[in-house]
Amino acid sequence: MAARETREKILEAALSLFRERGYTEATMREIATRAGVASGLAYYYFESKDAIVLAFYQRTRDELPALLEATTSEKTLAGRLQAIIETKLRYFAPNRHFLGALMPHAADPANPLSPFSEASKGIREFDIAVFEQALKDTRTSVPRDLAPHMGKILWMYQMGIILFWIYDRSPQQKRTHALLETSLKIVVALLKLSNVPLLKPARRSVLQIIGILEG
Repeated sequence: MAARETREKILEAALSLFRERGYTEATMREIATRAGVASGLAYYYFESKDAIVLAFYQRTRDELPALLEATTSEKTLAGRLQAIIETKLRYFAPNRHFLGALMPHAADPANPLSPFSEASKGIREFDIAVFEQALKDTRTSVPRDLAPHMGKILWMYQMGIILFWIYDRSPQQKRTHALLETSLKIVVALLKLSNVPLLKPARRSVLQIIGILEG
């Protein structure tokens, strides 16, 4: 079996176990058994379960661009943002419970599994660039002081929606979709209002908050 095929087989086995038993409960030995390989070979390709999750993140980074291409047909910012986030929710749906199991680990930015960590920087920067492109394509006016941060602000908004979705127990996560549709109206309205000169002090406060969060 080619090295690439073996690695993918181990990754698929791990994701299958994570969905069934959760990230914490599954062991590398069980992953190797599910993949039909020796434990040593599993460790050869992935030194830990964390490395497997990071490989899953990388797969996401590789596969999402083609899926998000369809969202570019949306000409309004609200429509574009909704299409982007809903595309991601559909993509992550098979792994929703697995992602929920990662939350205790992902909460700490020092943990490599965190979406805020250095290890996950690649997919985070990709996501931010997607939102920046959405702003550009829809010709959305953004105040000069906010413009360098707007992609990150929208990324953080998306992360909040995804977190709500992970724990949403309503049928087909209908509450999440209602929250997305309703909150997007507020997001777009606030963005339009941000161009009002009288709101410059409020923008300054937003920038201070961003600085605190990044620092």
